[in-house]
Amino acid sequence: MTNISTEMNFRCGSVAIVGRPNVGKSTLLNHLIGQKISITSRKAQTTRHRLRGVLTGTDSQFIFIDTPGYQNKYSNILNKSMNKSVTNTLTDADVILLVIDKLSWTDEDEAIFKKITHKQPILIINKVDLIKDKQLLLPFLEKITSQHHFLSVVPLSAQKDRSFDSLLNEIRINLPIAPPVFAEDDITDAHIKFLASEFIREQLFRFLGDELPYATTVVIDKFEETPTLTRIYATILVNQANQKAIVIGNKGEKLKEIGTHARQNIEKIMDAKVYLELWVKVKSGWADSELSLRQLGYEV
Repeated sequence: MTNISTEMNFRCGSVAIVGRPNVGKSTLLNHLIGQKISITSRKAQTTRHRLRGVLTGTDSQFIFIDTPGYQNKYSNILNKSMNKSVTNTLTDADVILLVIDKLSWTDEDEAIFKKITHKQPILIINKVDLIKDKQLLLPFLEKITSQHHFLSVVPLSAQKDRSFDSLLNEIRINLPIAPPVFAEDDITDAHIKFLASEFIREQLFRFLGDELPYATTVVIDKFEETPTLTRIYATILVNQANQKAIVIGNKGEKLKEIGTHARQNIEKIMDAKVYLELWVKVKSGWADSELSLRQLGYEV
């Protein structure tokens, strides 16, 4: 349990983690706070909602905000909703971490940078462990910093690094002096129902991979907590009837695997026994319907 300082120099503020899809934003959030709350996969735009993760020290509280990957490739209402979520986060954040993938600066990176109009971001060059020729890093840094202004540039590996002290120190000095917003043991303000639906969706990505159509989501129908067992009843929504068969699998085996691994992850974060029951239903066009997206909790 952290002993929060009551001194006048305590700093607290929001830290937006932004970037295009698949640059490692969610992995970075999980490692920064020391616990998995944001789902990850190799599939682009796994993250669809803003998610807060809290890290509290003796002299500071970091309120990290994981955001969906910003992109211009798709234009349905779901993707517009996710881009809007990123834009709103940029407006409100005290510090912005712009995450890029290795030595790559794309048009989407440029588009995000241009949206950051009120403050300079900290540039995170992620996955540096995968750069085969490390001598290319310095020329890339010189080029990118000559064309763009950043508070600082931090190369790291969100997946492999175990210490983020230099990054946290850089963030802290740019946070406002303010009292903590969250209790010292809080790691997120997300409800466990939301996290449960996300952990189920993560297993859909992991077990179905390229078979899985992008237009799937998860709805928690019922959530019952007792002292000995939490019962969760959830529905996986797909866009077409043939997609339902893919999720269920032969004799229901695929759905059973998805449920088993999702339940285990939910039990870890709840530290409690969980009963999970999954159903699959067809809801055509949900990803391009403002009404459906609002009902499912998206920013539209």
